[in-house]
Amino acid sequence: MTKLQHLSLSYNNFFGEIPASNLNLKELEVLDLSDNSFHGNIPKEIGNMTKLQLLYLSYNNFFGEIPPSILNLKELETLDLSYNSLSMEIPIDTGNLSNVATLGFSNNKLTGTIPSSIQKLTMLETLQLENNNLTGDIPSWLFNLKGLKTLILGGNYLTWNNKAKVMPRCTLSELSMRSCGLTGEIPDWISTQKTLRTLDLSENQLEGTFPVWLAEMNVESIVLSDNNLKGSLPPSLFNNTNLVLSLSRNNFYGELPSNIGNASELWVLMLNGNNFSGKVPESIANSISALNILDLSNNSFSGNTFPNFSFMQLRILDLSSNHLVGEIPTNFRNLAGMIETPDDFSYSRFGGFVEFETKINDLIVNWKRSKQGLSFKNLKNYSLLDLSMNQLSGEIPASLGSLKALKLLNISHNNLSGRVPASLGDLENLESLDLSHNNLSGSIPQSLAKLQQLTILDVSNNKLTGKIPAGSQMDTMNDPNIYANNSGLCGMQIRVPCLEDLSPTKPPKVESKETWFSWEGVGIGYAVGFFVAVGNLYLIGYFVPTKPPNHRRQQRRQRI
Repeated sequence: MTKLQHLSLSYNNFFGEIPASNLNLKELEVLDLSDNSFHGNIPKEIGNMTKLQLLYLSYNNFFGEIPPSILNLKELETLDLSYNSLSMEIPIDTGNLSNVATLGFSNNKLTGTIPSSIQKLTMLETLQLENNNLTGDIPSWLFNLKGLKTLILGGNYLTWNNKAKVMPRCTLSELSMRSCGLTGEIPDWISTQKTLRTLDLSENQLEGTFPVWLAEMNVESIVLSDNNLKGSLPPSLFNNTNLVLSLSRNNFYGELPSNIGNASELWVLMLNGNNFSGKVPESIANSISALNILDLSNNSFSGNTFPNFSFMQLRILDLSSNHLVGEIPTNFRNLAGMIETPDDFSYSRFGGFVEFETKINDLIVNWKRSKQGLSFKNLKNYSLLDLSMNQLSGEIPASLGSLKALKLLNISHNNLSGRVPASLGDLENLESLDLSHNNLSGSIPQSLAKLQQLTILDVSNNKLTGKIPAGSQMDTMNDPNIYANNSGLCGMQIRVPCLEDLSPTKPPKVESKETWFSWEGVGIGYAVGFFVAVGNLYLIGYFVPTKPPNHRRQQRRQRI
């Protein structure tokens, strides 16, 4: 063991503290303990491994400080401590790691400022500091590190000096300055980064229009959500075939460019919370087969017919809160991504985007009656269809029942009519179903009782009648509000008995071989015998006149 050079124990279930006695490996060059459940302080004995080049301790539960001994490892090229609970300032001596190319400190509890000693790291290519508690100004000297390719700073309390004159000497491929206090227009020095692949400037106070120079840079992932940008989108933006685009919650307006279908490998398109109008371009539905996420909610899209989406990998489709009309198309059954989760589902094509946007705040949906952000790492577990708050009409197509991967189906607040299709009971993964505020009639199908995962149901404000299905999950759907304002629902969930439960039981039918005449004879014989007996009793003095009542005796009895 003393001559061991490479030790990888990643992606296991190891826990507890790392015994110092196991770290006497003088020849070790690679130590990978990532993705376990180790906790406690990072052992200072790691600093004795003087030949160590790669150190991966990410995705554990380490806390405390970074041992100073690690900062003396002159051969170290990668130091990845991300996704732990380290709480300290970034050590001033970090600049001693003269050979380091990758510093991963993201998703900890680090405080303080970015130490100036980092500018001595001439070999540095990747600096990941996102999602900590860092403060102070973002130093402009970061952009003078010639080898720097990845700079991820978002999710801290850092601020950007908007008056700074920046002439980058680096050539970035990934840049995240999310929530860094950027104001004014999108900085034009970004235009010098010709190899930029991912850009995140979300949650700032940026103004102005979408720059044409940015549209023509062929950046693959652009996240500009939660700013104050306005205007229409330049058509040249969609000449880039590979694209992840999130412009949520800005002030963009106008129609979407007709050439949007040119971005044939568009993977994510999130434009929710803007003022876009006009029709949803047919090219989105017909030409972009790679689209996994489409969120056009909270805009002013309209049109005479509902767009036909088919043969797509869509897993999330949110068109809610627009002015869409027409019927829900039956060819939704062709949405392969909502039928089942493909085994080869992968977000690795846009790994950088996912890496620094682990919790994407702009991917927000009405999930179980609350606004929630969805993690890209768990995207394969979600499939959502939200068409609520439009003016859709006609019946609910039975073909929706084929979208078996759906976890959320919301078609509330429309003008839908007809019956609730029994095929919705085939949505075996469904957790949330909202059909409220429509004109649906008939009964609630008993098939909904098959939905074992269902936790949210709302069929209120329709014209539904009959008995609410019982059994399985339906027995837990006992909030009267989710059935309110219908024509005549009944059932134990709302404590309204159904007529069939109240009808009296009929007496058992007596079968007899005897005729009506035999029973008639019995009745006549009974009557004759009765009167003969009474007559005889009268003759022998049984019936005699009664005496007046004795009132004193009655009063005495009443006192007793």
